[in-house]
Amino acid sequence: MKTVPRSKNMVMAALFAIVPFAFSAVNTAVAQDQFADVEVKATAIKGSVHMLTGMGGNIGVSAGDDGILIIDDQFAPLAEKIAAQLGQLGNNAPKYVINTHYHGDHTGSNAFFHSHKGATILAHENVRIRLANDEKVKPEALPAITYEDGIKIHFNGETLHVMHLEVGHTDGDSVVWFEQPNVMHTGDLFFNGMFPYIDQGAGGNVEGYMESVTQLLKKIDDDTVIIPGHGKLSYKAEYKRFLAMIDETFNYVKALKQEGKTLDEVKALGLEDKWADWSWNFITEEKWITTLYTDA
Repeated sequence: MKTVPRSKNMVMAALFAIVPFAFSAVNTAVAQDQFADVEVKATAIKGSVHMLTGMGGNIGVSAGDDGILIIDDQFAPLAEKIAAQLGQLGNNAPKYVINTHYHGDHTGSNAFFHSHKGATILAHENVRIRLANDEKVKPEALPAITYEDGIKIHFNGETLHVMHLEVGHTDGDSVVWFEQPNVMHTGDLFFNGMFPYIDQGAGGNVEGYMESVTQLLKKIDDDTVIIPGHGKLSYKAEYKRFLAMIDETFNYVKALKQEGKTLDEVKALGLEDKWADWSWNFITEEKWITTLYTDA
Protein backbone atom coordinates (compact mmCIF):
# COMPACT_ATOMS: atom_id res chain seq x y z
CA MET A 1 0.00 0.00 0.00
CA LYS A 2 1.39 3.36 -1.00
CA THR A 3 1.44 6.08 1.59
CA VAL A 4 2.20 9.76 1.53
CA PRO A 5 3.77 11.33 4.62
CA ARG A 6 1.51 13.76 6.47
CA SER A 7 2.46 17.32 7.28
CA LYS A 8 0.81 20.38 8.78
CA ASN A 9 3.45 22.77 7.48
CA MET A 10 1.40 24.15 4.61
CA VAL A 11 -1.47 25.15 6.87
CA MET A 12 0.33 25.91 10.13
CA ALA A 13 1.77 29.01 8.46
CA ALA A 14 -1.69 30.47 7.94
CA LEU A 15 -3.81 31.00 11.03
CA PHE A 16 -6.64 32.44 8.99
CA ALA A 17 -6.39 30.03 6.08
CA ILE A 18 -9.88 28.62 6.45
CA VAL A 19 -11.75 31.50 8.03
CA PRO A 20 -14.30 32.79 5.51
CA PHE A 21 -12.97 36.02 4.04
CA ALA A 22 -10.57 36.35 6.96
CA PHE A 23 -8.56 39.12 5.39
CA SER A 24 -11.45 41.21 4.09
CA ALA A 25 -11.21 43.68 6.98
CA VAL A 26 -7.43 43.83 7.05
CA ASN A 27 -5.56 46.82 5.72
CA THR A 28 -4.46 46.14 2.15
CA ALA A 29 -0.78 46.79 2.81
CA VAL A 30 -0.82 44.49 5.85
CA ALA A 31 -2.61 41.79 3.85
CA GLN A 32 -0.05 42.05 1.08
CA ASP A 33 2.73 41.64 3.64
CA GLN A 34 1.07 38.44 4.86
CA PHE A 35 1.45 36.94 1.40
CA ALA A 36 4.73 38.53 0.28
CA ASP A 37 6.87 35.49 1.01
CA VAL A 38 4.34 32.84 -0.02
CA GLU A 39 5.62 30.64 -2.81
CA VAL A 40 3.13 28.86 -5.03
CA LYS A 41 4.47 25.44 -5.99
CA ALA A 42 3.21 22.80 -8.42
CA THR A 43 3.28 19.04 -7.94
CA ALA A 44 2.52 16.69 -10.85
CA ILE A 45 0.19 13.85 -9.88
CA LYS A 46 -1.22 11.68 -12.70
CA GLY A 47 -2.59 12.30 -16.18
CA SER A 48 -3.36 15.98 -16.62
CA VAL A 49 -3.61 16.57 -12.88
CA HIS A 50 -1.36 18.75 -10.75
CA MET A 51 -1.67 20.31 -7.31
CA LEU A 52 -0.67 23.87 -6.43
CA THR A 53 0.17 24.82 -2.85
CA GLY A 54 0.67 28.27 -1.41
CA MET A 55 -1.46 29.59 1.45
CA GLY A 56 -5.01 28.39 1.91
CA GLY A 57 -6.80 25.52 0.23
CA ASN A 58 -4.91 23.23 -2.12
CA ILE A 59 -5.54 23.97 -5.79
CA GLY A 60 -6.24 21.17 -8.24
CA VAL A 61 -5.20 21.71 -11.87
CA SER A 62 -5.99 20.02 -15.17
CA ALA A 63 -3.37 21.04 -17.72
CA GLY A 64 -3.30 19.83 -21.32
CA ASP A 65 -4.26 20.45 -24.93
CA ASP A 66 -7.65 21.90 -23.98
CA GLY A 67 -6.00 24.43 -21.69
CA ILE A 68 -6.16 24.90 -17.94
CA LEU A 69 -8.91 24.17 -15.43
CA ILE A 70 -8.42 24.83 -11.72
CA ILE A 71 -10.21 23.72 -8.58
CA ASP A 72 -10.21 26.54 -5.99
CA ASP A 73 -7.94 29.58 -6.14
CA GLN A 74 -6.79 30.59 -2.63
CA PHE A 75 -6.55 34.24 -1.52
CA ALA A 76 -6.77 37.29 -3.81
CA PRO A 77 -3.23 38.57 -3.07
CA LEU A 78 -1.86 35.30 -4.44
CA ALA A 79 -3.72 35.47 -7.76
CA GLU A 80 -0.78 36.64 -9.87
CA LYS A 81 1.55 34.07 -8.30
CA ILE A 82 -0.99 31.35 -9.04
CA ALA A 83 -1.32 32.58 -12.63
CA ALA A 84 2.45 32.57 -13.03
CA GLN A 85 2.68 28.98 -11.88
CA LEU A 86 -0.18 28.00 -14.20
CA GLY A 87 1.82 29.58 -17.00
CA GLN A 88 4.59 27.10 -16.24
CA LEU A 89 2.03 24.34 -16.78
CA GLY A 90 0.99 25.72 -20.16
CA ASN A 91 -1.30 28.73 -19.81
CA ASN A 92 -1.78 31.40 -17.14
CA ALA A 93 -5.45 31.90 -18.06
CA PRO A 94 -7.64 29.02 -16.89
CA LYS A 95 -10.80 28.38 -18.90
CA TYR A 96 -12.67 27.15 -15.85
CA VAL A 97 -12.51 27.62 -12.08
CA ILE A 98 -14.44 25.19 -9.86
CA ASN A 99 -15.07 26.29 -6.27
CA THR A 100 -15.44 23.42 -3.79
CA HIS A 101 -17.20 25.78 -1.33
CA TYR A 102 -17.50 29.49 -0.54
CA HIS A 103 -14.66 30.17 1.94
CA GLY A 104 -12.24 32.92 1.04
CA ASP A 105 -9.14 30.72 0.98
CA HIS A 106 -10.78 28.75 -1.85
CA THR A 107 -12.54 31.57 -3.74
CA GLY A 108 -10.39 34.65 -3.08
CA SER A 109 -8.93 34.86 -6.58
CA ASN A 110 -12.23 34.31 -8.41
CA ALA A 111 -12.58 37.94 -9.46
CA PHE A 112 -9.02 38.08 -10.82
CA PHE A 113 -9.34 34.92 -12.91
CA HIS A 114 -12.73 35.94 -14.28
CA SER A 115 -12.02 39.63 -14.96
CA HIS A 116 -8.38 39.42 -16.03
CA LYS A 117 -8.12 35.91 -17.45
CA GLY A 118 -11.61 35.22 -18.77
CA ALA A 119 -12.31 32.15 -16.64
CA THR A 120 -15.81 30.77 -16.19
CA ILE A 121 -16.51 29.99 -12.53
CA LEU A 122 -18.58 26.96 -11.51
CA ALA A 123 -19.89 25.97 -8.08
CA HIS A 124 -22.86 24.60 -6.19
CA GLU A 125 -25.82 26.97 -6.06
CA ASN A 126 -25.29 27.63 -2.32
CA VAL A 127 -21.77 28.89 -3.02
CA ARG A 128 -23.13 31.61 -5.30
CA ILE A 129 -25.83 32.49 -2.75
CA ARG A 130 -23.36 32.85 0.12
CA LEU A 131 -20.87 34.86 -1.94
CA ALA A 132 -23.61 37.11 -3.32
CA ASN A 133 -24.82 37.85 0.21
CA ASP A 134 -21.40 39.15 1.24
CA GLU A 135 -21.08 42.84 0.39
CA LYS A 136 -17.29 42.56 0.26
CA VAL A 137 -17.39 40.05 -2.60
CA LYS A 138 -17.27 41.59 -6.07
CA PRO A 139 -19.97 40.54 -8.56
CA GLU A 140 -17.30 39.22 -10.93
CA ALA A 141 -16.26 36.71 -8.25
CA LEU A 142 -19.62 34.94 -8.38
CA PRO A 143 -19.96 31.56 -10.09
CA ALA A 144 -21.59 31.97 -13.49
CA ILE A 145 -22.58 28.31 -13.73
CA THR A 146 -24.20 26.60 -10.75
CA TYR A 147 -25.64 23.14 -10.18
CA GLU A 148 -27.58 21.23 -7.56
CA ASP A 149 -26.30 17.66 -7.64
CA GLY A 150 -23.26 17.91 -9.87
CA ILE A 151 -21.93 18.15 -13.39
CA LYS A 152 -19.55 16.30 -15.71
CA ILE A 153 -16.78 18.12 -17.54
CA HIS A 154 -14.85 16.54 -20.41
CA PHE A 155 -11.49 18.28 -20.53
CA ASN A 156 -7.94 17.37 -21.57
CA GLY A 157 -9.02 13.86 -22.53
CA GLU A 158 -10.37 13.12 -19.06
CA THR A 159 -13.79 13.06 -17.42
CA LEU A 160 -14.22 15.20 -14.33
CA HIS A 161 -17.11 14.27 -12.06
CA VAL A 162 -18.08 17.31 -9.99
CA MET A 163 -20.28 16.03 -7.16
CA HIS A 164 -22.22 17.90 -4.47
CA LEU A 165 -22.33 16.43 -0.95
CA GLU A 166 -25.49 17.55 0.82
CA VAL A 167 -24.12 18.33 4.30
CA GLY A 168 -20.55 18.40 5.51
CA HIS A 169 -18.04 21.22 5.82
CA THR A 170 -20.74 23.65 4.59
CA ASP A 171 -24.04 23.29 2.73
CA GLY A 172 -22.34 23.85 -0.63
CA ASP A 173 -19.52 21.33 -0.71
CA SER A 174 -18.33 19.80 -3.96
CA VAL A 175 -15.65 17.26 -4.71
CA VAL A 176 -14.03 16.60 -8.09
CA TRP A 177 -13.03 13.12 -9.23
CA PHE A 178 -10.78 12.84 -12.28
CA GLU A 179 -11.98 9.48 -13.58
CA GLN A 180 -9.16 8.31 -15.86
CA PRO A 181 -6.15 9.19 -13.68
CA ASN A 182 -8.21 8.32 -10.56
CA VAL A 183 -7.52 11.49 -8.59
CA MET A 184 -10.01 13.13 -6.23
CA HIS A 185 -10.00 16.69 -4.91
CA THR A 186 -12.10 16.61 -1.72
CA GLY A 187 -12.16 20.29 -0.88
CA ASP A 188 -12.46 20.77 2.87
CA LEU A 189 -14.08 17.39 3.39
CA PHE A 190 -10.54 16.29 4.20
CA PHE A 191 -7.89 17.96 6.36
CA ASN A 192 -5.02 15.51 6.14
CA GLY A 193 -3.82 14.66 9.65
CA MET A 194 -5.65 17.58 11.31
CA PHE A 195 -8.87 18.27 13.16
CA PRO A 196 -11.19 19.66 10.47
CA TYR A 197 -12.96 22.99 10.45
CA ILE A 198 -16.72 22.39 10.20
CA ASP A 199 -18.60 25.59 9.44
CA GLN A 200 -21.67 25.08 11.62
CA GLY A 201 -22.90 28.57 10.78
CA ALA A 202 -23.02 27.72 7.07
CA GLY A 203 -24.91 24.44 7.15
CA GLY A 204 -22.07 22.14 8.16
CA ASN A 205 -22.32 19.63 10.98
CA VAL A 206 -20.31 16.74 12.37
CA GLU A 207 -22.65 13.89 11.51
CA GLY A 208 -23.24 15.23 8.01
CA TYR A 209 -19.49 15.62 7.57
CA MET A 210 -18.94 11.98 8.54
CA GLU A 211 -21.70 10.83 6.19
CA SER A 212 -20.19 12.77 3.30
CA VAL A 213 -16.72 11.31 3.94
CA THR A 214 -18.27 7.83 4.15
CA GLN A 215 -19.89 8.36 0.74
CA LEU A 216 -16.58 9.45 -0.76
CA LEU A 217 -14.69 6.50 0.68
CA LYS A 218 -17.14 4.19 -1.13
CA LYS A 219 -16.34 5.90 -4.43
CA ILE A 220 -12.55 5.51 -4.30
CA ASP A 221 -10.09 2.63 -4.13
CA ASP A 222 -6.64 2.13 -2.66
CA ASP A 223 -4.99 3.61 -5.74
CA THR A 224 -6.96 6.86 -5.76
CA VAL A 225 -4.71 9.83 -5.14
CA ILE A 226 -6.46 12.37 -2.92
CA ILE A 227 -5.89 16.11 -2.99
CA PRO A 228 -7.21 17.21 0.41
CA GLY A 229 -8.48 20.69 1.08
CA HIS A 230 -5.53 21.16 3.43
CA GLY A 231 -2.43 19.04 3.93
CA LYS A 232 -0.33 16.76 1.77
CA LEU A 233 -1.40 14.40 -0.97
CA SER A 234 -2.98 11.28 0.43
CA TYR A 235 -4.63 7.91 -0.19
CA LYS A 236 -7.68 6.02 1.03
CA ALA A 237 -6.03 4.53 4.13
CA GLU A 238 -5.31 7.99 5.55
CA TYR A 239 -8.79 9.20 4.66
CA LYS A 240 -10.27 6.26 6.58
CA ARG A 241 -8.06 7.12 9.54
CA PHE A 242 -9.34 10.70 9.38
CA LEU A 243 -12.95 9.50 9.48
CA ALA A 244 -12.18 7.14 12.36
CA MET A 245 -10.74 10.04 14.35
CA ILE A 246 -13.89 12.11 13.88
CA ASP A 247 -16.16 9.20 14.75
CA GLU A 248 -14.25 8.22 17.88
CA THR A 249 -13.83 11.74 19.24
CA PHE A 250 -17.47 12.59 18.49
CA ASN A 251 -18.76 9.54 20.35
CA TYR A 252 -16.44 10.29 23.27
CA VAL A 253 -17.65 13.88 23.62
CA LYS A 254 -21.27 12.88 23.03
CA ALA A 255 -21.10 10.35 25.86
CA LEU A 256 -19.71 12.95 28.25
CA LYS A 257 -22.42 15.45 27.25
CA GLN A 258 -25.10 12.83 27.86
CA GLU A 259 -23.65 12.26 31.33
CA GLY A 260 -24.43 15.91 32.01
CA LYS A 261 -20.96 17.37 31.70
CA THR A 262 -20.71 20.98 30.55
CA LEU A 263 -18.57 22.10 27.64
CA ASP A 264 -15.99 23.55 30.03
CA GLU A 265 -15.83 20.27 31.93
CA VAL A 266 -15.28 18.32 28.73
CA LYS A 267 -12.56 20.76 27.68
CA ALA A 268 -10.88 20.30 31.05
CA LEU A 269 -10.92 16.52 30.59
CA GLY A 270 -9.59 16.82 27.05
CA LEU A 271 -9.33 14.10 24.43
CA GLU A 272 -7.19 11.01 24.63
CA ASP A 273 -3.45 11.60 24.21
CA LYS A 274 -3.42 9.72 20.90
CA TRP A 275 -5.19 12.65 19.25
CA ALA A 276 -2.68 15.28 20.43
CA ASP A 277 -0.89 15.59 17.10
CA TRP A 278 -4.16 16.35 15.25
CA SER A 279 -4.36 19.75 16.95
CA TRP A 280 -3.13 22.79 15.02
CA ASN A 281 -3.15 26.53 15.33
CA PHE A 282 -6.66 27.17 14.01
CA ILE A 283 -8.51 24.04 15.14
CA THR A 284 -6.95 23.31 18.51
CA GLU A 285 -8.15 20.46 20.69
CA GLU A 286 -10.41 22.88 22.61
CA LYS A 287 -11.98 24.20 19.41
CA TRP A 288 -12.50 20.68 18.09
CA ILE A 289 -14.18 19.68 21.36
CA THR A 290 -16.45 22.73 21.05
CA THR A 291 -17.43 21.68 17.53
CA LEU A 292 -18.15 18.12 18.66
CA TYR A 293 -20.05 19.22 21.76
CA THR A 294 -22.26 21.60 19.77
CA ASP A 295 -23.49 18.79 17.51
CA ALA A 296 -23.50 15.97 20.09
